[in-house]
Formats: sequence, C-alpha cells, structure tokens
Amino acid sequence: MRPEIASIENSARSCSLCAIPVSLALPIDGTLPTENAFTNKGAARSDYDVMTRSLWLLRPLLAGLVITLLQLAMAMGLLAPEGSFSERYATLVQHDSYWFMNIVDRGYHTIVPPIDHKVMEVSNVAFFPAYPAIAAAFRYGLNISTRTALLITAQLAAWGFWSYFFLFCKRWNISPALQICGALLIAAHPAAFFLIAGYSESLFLMALLGFIYWSIAEGRSAKFWAAAHGIVMSATRIVGIVCAAFPLVRSVFQTRWRGLLESKPWFRKEKPAIVMTLVASFGAVGFFTYSQLRWGHWDIYMLTQAAGWGIVPDYLAVFKPSSYRWFVPALNDPTEASQMSMTLGAVLFVGIAICELLPAIRRHADLPIRAGIYFCAFVIYYLSVSGVACVDMESMLRYEFCVHALIVLALLNFLRQFRTPPVLVRAFGMAAVALLSAAGLCVQGWYVWNFTRGNWVA
Repeated sequence: MRPEIASIENSARSCSLCAIPVSLALPIDGTLPTENAFTNKGAARSDYDVMTRSLWLLRPLLAGLVITLLQLAMAMGLLAPEGSFSERYATLVQHDSYWFMNIVDRGYHTIVPPIDHKVMEVSNVAFFPAYPAIAAAFRYGLNISTRTALLITAQLAAWGFWSYFFLFCKRWNISPALQICGALLIAAHPAAFFLIAGYSESLFLMALLGFIYWSIAEGRSAKFWAAAHGIVMSATRIVGIVCAAFPLVRSVFQTRWRGLLESKPWFRKEKPAIVMTLVASFGAVGFFTYSQLRWGHWDIYMLTQAAGWGIVPDYLAVFKPSSYRWFVPALNDPTEASQMSMTLGAVLFVGIAICELLPAIRRHADLPIRAGIYFCAFVIYYLSVSGVACVDMESMLRYEFCVHALIVLALLNFLRQFRTPPVLVRAFGMAAVALLSAAGLCVQGWYVWNFTRGNWVA
C-alpha cells in the first residue's frame, strides 16, 4: 500500500473515532464553544434538575391538599351544624381540644400530687407539648385566636400526612389504582376526621411518616429532616419514644439477625441507626426533663393520667381473651365501637402475619422497611390497648386509626411486588374497596355529625 493511501486511511479512522465527541461538542454552525457556552449548559442542566425535582414533589403535595380540603368540605359543608363559616369551622374544636387550648393560653400547671379528677384549671399536664407548642407559635405569631391556631396546626399537619403518604407511593412506584384504593381505605376510616379536628392525631402521623420517609433516604439533609420529624413525633405522643426505634428495627431485619451474634461489630456498623433513635427520642426526653426541673417528678404526665383519667396500664390486656369483643357495635355507643376496633386491629395483625410468612405469597423485597412500619403499628396498638383497657377501651377507635394508616401503607408496599392481576381479580378488589369505603364513610359521617355537636365519639 502506498504511504499516502495509508495516511489517508489512518486520518479517516481517527476522525471516525472522534466524530461523536466532536459532534456533541460543536454547535451546528461549526464555531468553537466558549467558556460561557459550557457555563450556560451547566446552568440550564441545573435549572432542569430543579424543575424536575419541583414537579416530582408537586403532585404528592397537590394530592395531599385535595384530600385535606375534601375532608374539610365534608365535615363543614355537609355535617356541621348550620351557621356561618366561622361557626361551622369552630365546631371542629371539641373535648380534648379545650385542654390543648388551656395549655396554649396558660401553659402547663399542676399541683403535686395531681388532682384526682379532671379539672384543667388545676392539673393540665396530661398531654404532650408538641401540638400546643406549635399552635402557640401560630397563635402569637399570627395574632389569631387559640381555637383557630389549633385547627390550622392540625390541618397543616393533615396535609403533611397525606403528602408523605403520596411521596411514599411515588418512591415505591405504586400504581395510580393502588394509590387511590389506599387513600380511600385511610380516609374512610370512621375516625379519619380527627386529622382535621383540634386533636394531635394529624401531627403525630405526619411526624411519624416523615421520620420513616427520611430515615430510609440517603444524604446529610435526609438525616437532619429525619431527626427533626423524630423529635416532633416523640414530643407529640408518648408512644413516639418507642416508634423512634424504627431505624434499629429496619437495620436488624436488613442484617437478618446475623449481626446480633457479634455485639461489637454490629454496634459499630449500626451506629447511625442507634444515634438516630436516640436523637428522635429527645422530644419526649425534653418534656420529662422539664417536668423534673419544674415539679420534681419526671413522670408527672403519667401521674396526671392516672389521677384524673384513671389510666392504670395493663400490659397483659392484649393477651387476655376477655379484652376482645365480637359483636356489631351500636352507632350511638362509641365505647362499643372502640372495643370492636381493638378486636379488628388484632385481626389485621394476624392477616399481616399470614401474608408475610406464608411461603406461597410472602415477598422479601423491602421487608426491612415493612418490618419497621409493622413494628411502629404494633407498638401503637399494644400501648394504646394497655392504656385504655382499664376504661373499657375508651378512645381506642381513635388510637386504632393511626395503626390502620400504617398498615395500609405497608400493604401498598407489599402488593406492589406482584404482577398485574387478571381483570376479574382487579374488579373484585376495587369493588371490595369501594364497598368498605362507602360503609366507612357512612359511619364516619354519623360520628362527625355527633362530634360537631359536642357529643363524645372517641
């Protein structure tokens, strides 16, 4: 081969190797890119990432807002007593809400030992501080009434709860049909309206879901948000102290118990989970420390509950057959409804055990996350039953709602692992969800009607 031909072939070969990067680097008119051009490309890419991230967050936030507004519309527009908008809105403050109002307006006060019956002007240290503290920030920061501040706090937290629910669905790639079914099952629970009432359910659930959501995310900012949510969680309900162990439970199931055989390596490896658990419990620890410094009793909350409410925990109540009631509760008897909700809660946990342990249907994917969620749900159920067993399960319907929401979330994670079922199976499932939701919404409507008129529900 002649030298000039070989030179031409080598040149062509080198050009073919460089063709792709050159074509990507050069603009269409063939001019060389300047430094500003590359800078502008980086800026455009950054703007695109920010826009994509914003759109990724927008849908769950909008979905959560829509459900919260629908709950408010149902309670105020359809079921609250007749009156002006402000009068209807005010009916969402009832019963325990007045105790929170007293704490916001007067702070914590009690005699030692606490009074032996319910008098909020004498002893009001029977509620954890996060909900009234946040409401107080709205009350004095916006110069609004205490009643309105309590409702705004609860309803913003309800929006946060629903937003985290849909963020989980987004992260797990849950199908739209399953998302709708899950949201319906939660919203149709007879006690779901407490999310928008002047109670602490929505704040606790929002903080708990946020704690779980950020605990399983990566990055320093995720750890910060997990810690912040965990502190609010444990400062809202006493059960939040135990729920703070979610990272540890998840970690144990990730290592499949092998790491527990060697304590030192496991402790070092799981140090972040241990630290997160400890930090998340600071909300309750801070409240106990404040109680010790002010009244000389770190457990003044428990003493007030025992003296005023007659709460004497029975930690064996879950294991006693007499605790379970098998009957259809009367609509006008909220105690029977709470007793039945305790029984249905136990049935739900048996169903979970069957789904997770039966070889034919069990799935190991995401099991550590589900195990952590199950742990939180069972802890809430167990401690709630133990606390209210001495008062005939009063208020268990409301406490069981938190358990119900967690189980539905874990169930969505479990179901997403299966292939799309046949049309008939899907139709049957959707019909069952529709019937259950319709029945639940009817019962909830009756409870909202009574609640907004000052009657005791749960």
